[in-house]
Amino acid sequence: MESQIGTFYGIGVGPGEPDLITLKAAKVLASVDVVFTASSSKNAHSLAVDIAGAHIPDTTPVIKLPFPMCTDKKVLKSAWEKNAEQIIATLKEGKDAAFITLGDCMTYSTYGYLSRVINKLAPGTIMVAIPGITSYQAAAARLNRPLVEGEEALLILSGVRGGTRFRELSRNAENIVFMKAYKNISDINRALEEKGFLENSVGVTSCGLPEERIVEDIREFENIAPDYWTLILSKQYNRNE
Repeated sequence: MESQIGTFYGIGVGPGEPDLITLKAAKVLASVDVVFTASSSKNAHSLAVDIAGAHIPDTTPVIKLPFPMCTDKKVLKSAWEKNAEQIIATLKEGKDAAFITLGDCMTYSTYGYLSRVINKLAPGTIMVAIPGITSYQAAAARLNRPLVEGEEALLILSGVRGGTRFRELSRNAENIVFMKAYKNISDINRALEEKGFLENSVGVTSCGLPEERIVEDIREFENIAPDYWTLILSKQYNRNE
């Protein structure tokens, strides 16, 4: 008789502080048979494992799956499918597995892509997503700065390609979050200035980690390049406030 396929959990482990992992995430990490996470194809380091390590039993295997940092669609597709097949093989052994990711597993997350590939290769796989605290929620709390109030709107963007999308959408929101603001920072700053957001912008790098840094004037990033874990919180400037 064929064994029942295991459950696949996507777990957001929060932005950096181990104490910001949810109780549900900790409970699942303590019970699954295998933990997977993403690592660069250039090295085997995983910040998610560093954060969640205290909640993973020593006897639980932790498998780091390499994902290339490139734009070649064929290379990416091959990596996604190879990693998905390894997870599926584990699930078909009847084992429950978790894939841990920084922040929230449904916000700019590797898990979102991976779960779609698994669903395509193994339809019917049971998948359970466990949300985590995002870096921008943690940064807002660190600054004691509300993300959104009253009837205001919040726009969350990737900063990888600069300020282009922000220019297109800025009139629809009073509050902006730029995630992945480590590239094209000059264009992000220009876009924020054009739309009246620059004066009420603050940058946070490595939120919740020992190397955390708060940058009150984000123009400083043009002289000292921001690292990968950089985000910007912005609010439209109101001279009447």
